[in-house]
Amino acid sequence: MRSLAALLLVLFASADAAAETDPAAAARGAIEELEAAAQALEAAETARDRVAALTATVRGFESGLAAMREGLRAVSIRERQLTLELEAREAEVARLLGALQSMSAAPAPLLTLHPSGPLGTARAGMLVADVTPALQRRAAALSATLTEVATLRALQQGAARRVEEGLLGVQTARTALSQAVAEREDLPRRFTADPVGMQILIAATETLEGFASGLSGIVQDETPVRLPPVVQRKGDLPLPVQGTVIRRAGEADAAGIVRPGIVVATRPRALVTTPAAATLRYRGPLLDYGLVSMLEPQAGVLFVLAGLDVVFGEVGEVLPEGSPVGLMGGEDPQVGAIVSQSGDGAGRDRSETLYMEVRAGGEPEDPLAWFRSEKD
Repeated sequence: MRSLAALLLVLFASADAAAETDPAAAARGAIEELEAAAQALEAAETARDRVAALTATVRGFESGLAAMREGLRAVSIRERQLTLELEAREAEVARLLGALQSMSAAPAPLLTLHPSGPLGTARAGMLVADVTPALQRRAAALSATLTEVATLRALQQGAARRVEEGLLGVQTARTALSQAVAEREDLPRRFTADPVGMQILIAATETLEGFASGLSGIVQDETPVRLPPVVQRKGDLPLPVQGTVIRRAGEADAAGIVRPGIVVATRPRALVTTPAAATLRYRGPLLDYGLVSMLEPQAGVLFVLAGLDVVFGEVGEVLPEGSPVGLMGGEDPQVGAIVSQSGDGAGRDRSETLYMEVRAGGEPEDPLAWFRSEKD
C-alpha cells in the first residue's frame, strides 16, 4: 500500500501545469474572422463606397487566413505535444487506471482490510483517504488531456473547409475590388498625365533617383489639392502591406547591391494600400524594379512601392488613405498546404517581396523612420 501511495504521489507531483495559451481558442478566433470577412463581402456589394468596403474585406480575409495559419500551427504543435506526453507516460497511466479499477471493483470494507490487524487496517484506511482525492485529480487531468487531444484533432479535420471558403472569398473579393477600382470615377484629380513626357523621362532614366526627380515636371492642367501633412505622422504610418521587414535600408542583398529602401516579405497576392492620402504620381514598369507605384502624400515627399504584380489607379488621382494601389504576385497556396503547415513558423509562406523607398526633398530617407514595422 505504501509503495502504491509513493508511486501515485510521484505521478501527481510531475503533472504538467495548464498551458498559458489556448490553441483551440486561437483557431476558433481565426474561423470567426473568416466568417466576418465573408459577411463583409456580401455587404460590400451594396456599399456606397464599394472600393473602401472591398478593400476592408480583402484585408479581413488576409487577416483571417493569416490567423488560421498561426492557429493551425499552434494546434498542431499542441496536439503533438500532448500525444508525445501520453505516449511517454503510457506505463504510468496504465498503473493509474489499474489502481482506479481495483479500487472501484473491491468492496469498500475489504479495500481497507490489512493482514496485520486493526492497526494496519486503520493505517491503510488513512492512506486510501489521502490517495483517493489525488487519484481523482489525476484521472480528471488525464480525461481533460484526452478531451483536448480530441478537440484539437477535430479542429484540424474541420479546418480544410474553412480555409477553402476563406481562399475562395479572398479571390472573389480581389476580383470585385479590381472591377470596382476600374469603375471608380469619383476621385479628385490633381493633374492630367502627360504620356509623351512620361515615355521620354522613362527612356532617359537610368536610376530610380533620376526618374523620381523628374516626375514633378511631367504634368498637365495641375490643380492644387490640400492633403493632411504627412510629416506630422512620421514614424507612425502603417506599412502599405501586411508583411515583415526582412532587409533594412543600406543592407546589401544576396548580390551585394545596397539600396536606400527596405524590403518587406509578404504572402502571395497580398493587397497593397496607400499608407496616407496621396496623389498617384506614377504606376507601371520601371527599370529593373518591376511594376512600380509612386505616391506623393505631400509636396516634396514620395513613397516608392516596387515589385507589384498588379497596379491600380490612374496617374493624377488623389487617393484616400487606405486605398488599394496594387496586389503582390505569386499564387494563393492550396488548401492542403495551409492545413498541413505545422512547422516552425519561420515565415516561409511569405514568398513575395515589396521594395519601398521614401524620398523627401529629393533625398532618400530610411523608411523605418516613417513606418511602424517589425523585422524578422
